[in-house]
Amino acid sequence: MPRETGRKLIAQNKRARHDFFIEDTYEAGLVLTGTEVKSLRAGKANLTEGYASVQDGEAWLINAYIPEYSQGTWTNHAARRTRKLLLHRKEIAKIEGTLKERGLTLVPLAMYFKDGKAKIEIGVGRGKRDYDKRQTLLEKQATREMSRAMSNAVRRRGGR
Repeated sequence: MPRETGRKLIAQNKRARHDFFIEDTYEAGLVLTGTEVKSLRAGKANLTEGYASVQDGEAWLINAYIPEYSQGTWTNHAARRTRKLLLHRKEIAKIEGTLKERGLTLVPLAMYFKDGKAKIEIGVGRGKRDYDKRQTLLEKQATREMSRAMSNAVRRRGGR
């Protein structure tokens, strides 16, 4: 039985959902060193500049930032090293097939601990253009205003 249960979020890439239409998501394990795990347990990581790729039938996380462990010694890791992603062969083949389509990329969405194991959520995304980003922001603003108006109307009626 694992020591920890549930899901503990370490880092989230909000920029990815702003810059990409996410079509598919996958959960992958990470091959990490001991100091990387300790740094992640301290809640430190940054995924904004990171991306993933498939090379020779293996998935890799590139340019994700996990800072060096503060109490680490000569065994410390490089902060932006390439890390292997653990996925099933069928998932890797499916991702590789979809990435051959033009305009698609593999972006990290969130990094978390699930039942004590470090996991990363990656998504196959299509890049948004500027007008798409503006449209998304307008839709989000409109829904926020509608919910605000609804809650104000309920409050004025003395609702529940």
